[in-house]
Amino acid sequence: MSHAVDPCAKPGLIHPNDALPKLLEQVMPLTRTETLSISDALNHVLAEDVESSINLPPFDNSAMDGYAFRFDDLNRDNNVTNLTLVGSAFAGHPFDGDIPKGSCVRIMTGAQVPAQLDTVQMQELAEANQDIITITSPKRAGANVRKQGEEASIGQVILKLGTQIGAAELGVLATLGIANVSVFSKVKVAFFSTGDELKPVGTALKEGQIYDSNRYSIQGLLTKSDVEWVDLGIIEDNPESIKQAFLTASEQADLVLTSGGVSVGDADYVKQVLDDVGEITFWRLAMKPGKPFAMGKLDNAIFCGLPGNPVASMVTFYQLVQPIINKMKNLPQSAPLKVNAQLMHNIKRKPGRVEFQRGVLTRNNQGDLEVSTTGAQGSGMLTSMSIANCFIHIAIDQGEINAGEIVTVEPFSSLLN
Repeated sequence: MSHAVDPCAKPGLIHPNDALPKLLEQVMPLTRTETLSISDALNHVLAEDVESSINLPPFDNSAMDGYAFRFDDLNRDNNVTNLTLVGSAFAGHPFDGDIPKGSCVRIMTGAQVPAQLDTVQMQELAEANQDIITITSPKRAGANVRKQGEEASIGQVILKLGTQIGAAELGVLATLGIANVSVFSKVKVAFFSTGDELKPVGTALKEGQIYDSNRYSIQGLLTKSDVEWVDLGIIEDNPESIKQAFLTASEQADLVLTSGGVSVGDADYVKQVLDDVGEITFWRLAMKPGKPFAMGKLDNAIFCGLPGNPVASMVTFYQLVQPIINKMKNLPQSAPLKVNAQLMHNIKRKPGRVEFQRGVLTRNNQGDLEVSTTGAQGSGMLTSMSIANCFIHIAIDQGEINAGEIVTVEPFSSLLN
């Protein structure tokens, strides 16, 4: 649903729900590929479909320890049948002897079921008296047998192009006997901060100076996003330095992120320089925190300018930059999980911007979800992001919210946890 003409939005501000599609329209998935061993492929994205060259399982095998026999050999007049034990089958060591009518084979989990047999009775439901095995009331023919090809057959697509390789996918590839896979190369991201007030951690602060925390938060977000990143440091607030940083970043990255310098102050040069060396697509969102967010294009890269306030920087990355990275990775877009929860205290606010308040989501003794804010919601209070485990979504036209009302909550994904 579009919110572009929402009467509550301030003039010139773009609703976040409208901003994201506009962002993604300008982003192309990466086409660079490489071949990696499966040992190195974790978190990469498949660049082609993976087909099975074998059946899974490759042969009928037992789902448990027990006794294998012909279902037709069972006594149909009552529920008890005595069978003669003629040998054993172990995983990797099939039984290959004769199996006369009325006989059975001791079999272990994963062992190949002899071709003449079709059913397995678990050992707990059978009685052994030397070589006489008593079977009582098996459920059905084929019980406890994993049939050849029941999971996958030769030529079947098992993993599709665009699948991110996790632990399960590594196991699937190994099960198929695949040692190397074609994957998309990782997204390359360059980032830097701007602001003469910013100083590196580990140095002494002078009056009016603060430590540059944003680069470390962004570094953490990028690391969890599993991209290749390069930190260009703090760039002084002058157009020439920022221009050179843009040119350097564009030469080595698919995506360039800045922190600060996209507001309307006299010394905020990022937007000004981008007009010279690239293209500004839009800036200023009807979003709190995160109004001064910019996007544009450089010669070889997409640009996103994050706000300078620490919380706003993280929120805009989470809500807007992460979907861009996912599209570059060739991953499908998916809507974030949202749940309803009871608000535990009043929230005072004025309509006009979509707000992402930091919250703590819990479940009460009755099993119902409850949420409280982390307290003061200033966009410079980075500790609120550390305390929180969710965002409380507040609609653009929503005014004050009273305790007890139901609100929409977005639990943090693994990116922020």
